[in-house]
Amino acid sequence: MHPRALRLGASVAAALVVAAGVLTTSPASAAVGDDDPSVGAASPNGLVVNEVESNGDDTDWVELRNTSSAAIDLSGYAFLDDDSSHEAYVLPAGSTIAAGGYFVIDQVSATAPGFDFGLGGADTARVYDPAGELVLRYSWTAHAAVTYGRCPDGTGALVDTTASTKGAANDCSSPVRINEVESDGGTPGDWVELTNVGTTTVDLGGYVFRDSDDTHAYTIPTGTTVAPGGFTVLDEQDFGFGLGKADSARVFDPRGDVVDSYTWTAHAATTYGRNPDGTGAFAETSAPTKGTANRFAGVVTAEAWPGGPDERVLDDEDTFTGDLSGIDWTASGSGSTSGSAAGQLWAVQNGDGLLYHLVSDGEGGWAPSNAAGTELHYADGSGTPDAEGVTVTSDDPGAVYVSTERNNDVSSTSRPAVLRFATSDGSQSTLDATDEWNLAADFPGLGANAGLEGVTWVPDSWLTTHGFADEHTGAAYTPATYAGHGDGLFFVGVEGTASVYAYALMSDGAFQRVATIATPFSVVADVQFDPTLDALWVVCDDACSGRTALYEVADGAFAATAVYEAPSNADRTLANEGFAISGVCTGGSRATFYADDNDTDGFSLRTGTYPCDSSTPGDGGTPGDGGTPGDGGTPGDGGTPGDGGTTPTPGGGSTPAPGGAAPGGSTPGTGTSPSGAPVAPSESSLTEANRGTLTAPATARPGETITIGVGTRYAGQQVHVWMFSTPTLLGTATVAADGTVTATIPTDAPAGEHRIVVTAEDGTVLGWTTITIDPVTGALAFTGAEGLGVGAVAAFLLLAAGAGVLVLRRRRGIPASE
Repeated sequence: MHPRALRLGASVAAALVVAAGVLTTSPASAAVGDDDPSVGAASPNGLVVNEVESNGDDTDWVELRNTSSAAIDLSGYAFLDDDSSHEAYVLPAGSTIAAGGYFVIDQVSATAPGFDFGLGGADTARVYDPAGELVLRYSWTAHAAVTYGRCPDGTGALVDTTASTKGAANDCSSPVRINEVESDGGTPGDWVELTNVGTTTVDLGGYVFRDSDDTHAYTIPTGTTVAPGGFTVLDEQDFGFGLGKADSARVFDPRGDVVDSYTWTAHAATTYGRNPDGTGAFAETSAPTKGTANRFAGVVTAEAWPGGPDERVLDDEDTFTGDLSGIDWTASGSGSTSGSAAGQLWAVQNGDGLLYHLVSDGEGGWAPSNAAGTELHYADGSGTPDAEGVTVTSDDPGAVYVSTERNNDVSSTSRPAVLRFATSDGSQSTLDATDEWNLAADFPGLGANAGLEGVTWVPDSWLTTHGFADEHTGAAYTPATYAGHGDGLFFVGVEGTASVYAYALMSDGAFQRVATIATPFSVVADVQFDPTLDALWVVCDDACSGRTALYEVADGAFAATAVYEAPSNADRTLANEGFAISGVCTGGSRATFYADDNDTDGFSLRTGTYPCDSSTPGDGGTPGDGGTPGDGGTPGDGGTPGDGGTTPTPGGGSTPAPGGAAPGGSTPGTGTSPSGAPVAPSESSLTEANRGTLTAPATARPGETITIGVGTRYAGQQVHVWMFSTPTLLGTATVAADGTVTATIPTDAPAGEHRIVVTAEDGTVLGWTTITIDPVTGALAFTGAEGLGVGAVAAFLLLAAGAGVLVLRRRRGIPASE
C-alpha cells in the first residue's frame, strides 16, 4: 500500500476509534512538525498567510502580513511544508514584521538563506512559533496559475491572483486585458479584442469600453464572458463609434476603475497586439488575428497538440511513491535483455534518487522490471542524487546517464551534475556513479532546487550532418575538437534559467559548453532528442500548462519551429516533469510518455499519441543513435541519421492504417453500410477462435466507462465497439498506442451477462469477451446507532475506516483528468 494511503487510513481509523470512546491519549507538548488541520491561515495576533508562490518563480516562497497595529517579532519562528521529515527553516534573530507590513519566507538561493525544500502542487505551508506551537496553516491541492493571495489584501480569502506581488500588496485587479486593436477599418469595421489572464471565466456584463473621448462609452451586455486564456471581441457595430489614427482603447470595470488601456499615435499596418498574449507589450502584429492568439514576425505561436486529445494512466496505483521526474524511451535490445516491440523506458525519481527500468505488459500498462527501484549514489557510495532527468546513448549501451540538481543529503547546496551509472537493465539494488560532470562552475548563483531537470544525448553524426555550430569556437561543430567526449553531445535543461545547454563531457570529468538555447518557457522540465522529426523536444510542466516546443537546427543553431498546447483533454495542472516519445510508429501514431512528479491520485505515468508516417515499418531505432529510424536494423549501426522515411509535418499526421486480418484468419467483411454507418457483426461471426483475444473488466455498471484491451498490433487503427445480446454500438474509437480503447456502458443496459465485441473498420471481428452488467442499486439505509453497544460502534467505525483505505486504492485505467 502507498505510504500516503496507509497514513491516511491509519489516521482515519484512529480518529474513529477515539470517537467511539475506546482509545485515550494524554496531551503532548507542542513541537515543530506536529500537525493540526484545524489551524487556519490567520492567527489571533494578526499574523496571516497573505500570498504563496509554489511554482513558476525563481524560488518558492510564502508571504506573511501583519494586520495588527503593532510590530511582531518573528525571531525563532519555524517554517515547514506538509512533510515533517524535512528540516524546518528557523527564522533568524531580528526577524520582525512591522504593523501592516509584509515578511517573505523564501527558498534558499546562492545569495540568501531560506528553506531548502520545494513547495509542491499539492502541499501545505505551516508556521510554528518559538514554542513549537502551530500558529498558521494553509493548504492547496494544485499550483496556482500565478500565486495564491488574499483578496482583498490581508483580509480576504486566498484566491488565484492576477500577478505575483512578492513582499507587496496583492494584485486583486480584474484579469481582463486589452489584447489586440484594429483601428483602421477591419472586418467588419474597427474592433478591440479582450483576453483573460486569470484562471476563472469573467462576466464582462457592466464593464465599459471607451476610446480617448469620455463621451464615447459602451456598456458591455450582461452574459458576455471571457474564459481563461480566451478571447472576446468588441465590434464597432456594437460599440457605435470608430477608433482614430491617434486614439486610445480603455476598459473600466463596473465600479468605474480602469482595468486596462492602450494608446497609439498612428494606425498599424495590420493591428496592434500584445506579445505574448495578455501579458506582453503591444507591437505591430504580422496579421490580424481577431478572436485568436496574436501572431508576430519571427515568433512561434502556440498551437493545438497534433496528436490524440488524451493522456491516459499507464501504471498501477501506488507503483511509485511520488517524485517521478525524468523518463526516456529506447528500443528493446539496445543494452538490455528485456523489453518488447513497444520498446522500454527508463525513469528516475528525484526525492529518493531511484532509477527504474520499465517494460510494457502487453495489455496497455507499463511496470518496472526492478519494482523497488535501484538506489543511486555518488561515486564514493554516499549521498542521494536528486535525480531529475535520464537518458541512454548508443555509444555507451551499458550505461544510463542521470541529470541532477543537488545531493539531497546536502539539500541547500547546488550540485548541477550529469552522472553515469553502469547498468543495462536496472537489476542492481544500488548503483554508484562511475563518472560525474559537475557543471556548477558554469552556473554561479544557481539555486539548489533550480538545476538540471532534463537530459538527452544527440549523436555527433546527426549534428554535423545538420550543420550545427559550436558557440565556443565560433565555427561549425567539429567533434575532434573535444577529445574523449564520446560520439555525441549531452543537452541539459536547466530549471533556474529556463534554457537548454549542449555540453561535450570528456572522459576525465572535464566539460565544455557548446551551445545555449533560449526557450519561451518559465521552466524547462525536460528535453528529448527525436531523430524521427530531426528535432529537439523542450518541455515545460504545469508552470506552462503542459506546453511543449520543437526545435530544429537552422543556420547552425536550434530554433523553435512549433510550440504546442497540452493535449486538449489532458489535466494541465499535472506536474509532468518528464517527457519521452517512442520511436515506434504504428498505425499513424507514436506513443508519448509523461512522468508526473506529484503522483496525482497515486499515478505517476501517463501516455498520449503524436502523429507519424507509418508507411515504413520498423522499430524506429534507438533515439539519438544516429541510425535510420524505421530501418529495423541494429541500433547504432551508423546509417543515415534521422531520415525516418517521410518526416511528418508537425501538426499534420497520416491516415490510420486499415484493419488487418482477424485472429484466426477470418475473412474481412463489409463493415459499413452504403451510408457509411458501421454494420453490426452477426452472431455467427463470434466464434471460439476469436473469443478471449480482448481484455475487459469482468463486471461493470450502467453508465460506467470501461477500458478494453485490443492489442498493440492494432494501435492507431479505428475500430467499432459493440455490446451483445442485441447488437448495440458503444462507439467508434482509435486504438491507443498501448492497444486499448474505452467505451461507456449504456445507462439502460439490462443486468446480466453480455458480450463486448470489437470490429475493424472493414467489419472483421478482432475479438470478443464476456462482461456482466451489475444492476444499479440504492445506498444501504442507516437509521442510526441506537441500540448498538460501544464495541459494536467501534467495530463498525473501524470497518468503515478500512473500507475508506480500500477506496483510496484505484486501479489502472482511471482517466488522467479524474
